[in-house]
Amino acid sequence: MEKCSNKVSFYDLDWDTNFFGVSSAKAILYMPLTSNEWDKLQDQFNNYQFISITNQNSEPINAQLIGKNTSAFLADVNIQFVKKLEGSYEMPENITIHQSLKRNDEIIELAEFQYSKFTEDPELAKRGGNQVYSQWLINAFEKPDKFFALSKDENDKVNGYVLFSFSDNASVIELIAVSPIETKGGIGTSLFKAVEYATIQQGYNEIKVGTQIRNIGAINFYHKVGCKQVG
Repeated sequence: MEKCSNKVSFYDLDWDTNFFGVSSAKAILYMPLTSNEWDKLQDQFNNYQFISITNQNSEPINAQLIGKNTSAFLADVNIQFVKKLEGSYEMPENITIHQSLKRNDEIIELAEFQYSKFTEDPELAKRGGNQVYSQWLINAFEKPDKFFALSKDENDKVNGYVLFSFSDNASVIELIAVSPIETKGGIGTSLFKAVEYATIQQGYNEIKVGTQIRNIGAINFYHKVGCKQVG
């Protein structure tokens, strides 16, 4: 069930509820709330065991309401990047793109992401938060709307991947990972170039991706490949 206004979106998190075993929902705050609006939102909070709150643009008034009236804490700050594509792009020779890919455990083995609200929150961490991204990948296998760009080493073992999809006339990078023993070989750049190629082939000219503010390596990488921070 989703309830929306120009100030707030509030909806159930069915996947999180099933995965963590606690009733979960999410509130996205777009504009400063009045005391009355906040009280009504808190009444909705009471129906759930876990609430994820996104305070868009780090609005100070909403931050004060959250800090004063809840036990919530700041788990992460998300940064959004966009790259506009112009001209033609070539597919890197060492990368392959797959749609509806069958389950591949080599991909799942690379799903170790250090910065995540699912592990920063101790209550989620002890309920299997470190397995969220593995499950994310598992859910993406054999789905026609999910695409994987894969890199393999000389032994035909996966050493990097990008999971991406298409939405709102753009490609959206959902997850990207490179084997920790091969982070200096340009694999990440080749994978990103493959997404550029696939995006153009799809008839779109924009790539979107997000990461956490503490993930300096990812931030530097997205700047390196030409992305611009937009939010």
